[in-house]
Amino acid sequence: MTAAVASRQLPVLALVGRPNVGKSSLFNRLTASRDALVADQPGVTRDRQYGYAESGGRRYIVIDTGGIGQDDETIDEAAQVQTDLALDEADAVIFLTDARQGAVAADTIIATRLRRLDRPVFVAANKSEGLGRAAATAEFHALGLGEPWAISAQRGDHVAPLLEQVLDELGATAAGAAPEAAAAGIRLALIGRPNAGKSTLVNRLLGEQRMLALDEPGTTRDAVASDFSFAGEPWTIVDTAGIRRRARVRDHLERISIIKAMQAAEQADVVILMLDAQSGLSAQDARLLALVQERGRAAVIALNKWDGLSAKQRQQLHRELRARIGAFDYLPLCFISALHGTGLRNLLAAAKASHAAANAELPTPDLARVLAAAVQAHAPPAIQGRRIKLRYAHQGGRNPPTIVIHGNQTQRLSDEYKRYLIRRFREAFDLFGTPITLVLRNSRNPYAREGGRRKPR
Repeated sequence: MTAAVASRQLPVLALVGRPNVGKSSLFNRLTASRDALVADQPGVTRDRQYGYAESGGRRYIVIDTGGIGQDDETIDEAAQVQTDLALDEADAVIFLTDARQGAVAADTIIATRLRRLDRPVFVAANKSEGLGRAAATAEFHALGLGEPWAISAQRGDHVAPLLEQVLDELGATAAGAAPEAAAAGIRLALIGRPNAGKSTLVNRLLGEQRMLALDEPGTTRDAVASDFSFAGEPWTIVDTAGIRRRARVRDHLERISIIKAMQAAEQADVVILMLDAQSGLSAQDARLLALVQERGRAAVIALNKWDGLSAKQRQQLHRELRARIGAFDYLPLCFISALHGTGLRNLLAAAKASHAAANAELPTPDLARVLAAAVQAHAPPAIQGRRIKLRYAHQGGRNPPTIVIHGNQTQRLSDEYKRYLIRRFREAFDLFGTPITLVLRNSRNPYAREGGRRKPR
C-alpha cells in the first residue's frame, strides 16, 4: 500500500453581511443558478446555502449565509452561529454592505469579527449602480478591511474583477485541474453522517488502523487520499471522516460538513454515500445525494451495520429505503458490515459498474433507435396544438453520460417527459449508478422563410 497523499481542494468563498444587502443576488449570479443546496442544521434558525461556481475558468465553492443583525444595533445570536460556521469553512470572505445606506452599526460589529480572521476579507459595497466609486465606498474605508469594491450584484457591475482578485490571492487552480497526486485506479469519495462507519470501512479496505482525518488543527480542511488494492485491482479512496468540529458542537450535536462532501465529490470518480442501518436515510443524506448528482458523479449507496438487524427489520428497512430514495432509485444499494468486512466485494463491484456506466460509449445509431422506440411508445404531448418532434440523438459527453436530442419545440418538453426519456436510455444502455444529462436542441429548418422569402445562403 502506498502512503496517503493530500488532495488539492476547491477554494471556498463565504458571503457575509447584514440582511438585504444583496448576498443572495450575488450568490445566484456566481452560481448561475437559483437551485442552491441548503444544509439544515438542527437548532439553527437560518440556513447556509452552498453552490459550485466558476470564474475565468477557475472553479470554487461559494457559501451564502443568512443575514446578520436584524437591526442596526444588534447581532442575532443564531445567525451569528451560522455565519461563524461558514467562516470556519471559508478560505476567503466577501463582506457585502449597502452602498446606498452607507456604513451602519451592524457593519462595524461584523467588521470587528472579520478583522480577527486569518484569511483574506474583501469589502464589497453593493447596489452601487448610479453612484461614483468614491461615493459608493467612502464610508466603508473606516471598517479597516482594506480598499472597498463598488459592485452591483443585480447587474454584475465589477463583480468579475473582484472575483479575479479574490481567486488570484487564493491561487485557485483552473477548472478541472487534476489532483496533485495522480489517483491509482478508480477514485472513491466516502461521504456520510458522523458515526455511519466511514473510518471503519476505510481501515478495513486498507487493512490497517489508519485515521485519514484527525481531530486536530490543520486536518479538518484537508481530505486525504489513500491507495489500496482489492482482488488485485488498484483503487484510491478519499475519506471525509474529519467532518466533526468539536469546538462547534453544541449540546452534543454533530454537524455534517457539506463543504468536505462537495470537495470530495469534485475529484471523485465514484461517490459512496454511507448510511447507518439504525438511522436509515435522512433529509441530510438526500441533500448529499443531490449535490453528488449536481456534479454529475457516479455513486453507490452503502447501508452499513446491516448485520445488527433482525431479518424482519432488514426487510422493513429495505422497503423503506427503496420508497424514500425516490429520484435516486438508479443508484445501487449495497448492504455491508464495515466492521466485519461483509459485502465489500459487492460494494466495490457496484462502484466499478457505476464508473463504467458514467464513462460508457453510446453509439449514435443505438441512441436513435432507443429515442424512436420511446417516442413511438409514448409521444410527447402537443403544446397549444403544435406537435413536438424529436428527430435524432447523439452522445455529447461522458462522466456523466450526456445525450443530445435534436428536434423542434424541444424547449417545451415537460420535466416528466424528460425523466421518461432518461429512464428509457438508462434501461437500454444499463446506465445505472450515474446521472444522465439531456441536452435539447432545436434543429434549423433549411427552408425557413423570413419576411415571405427564403433566407439567403
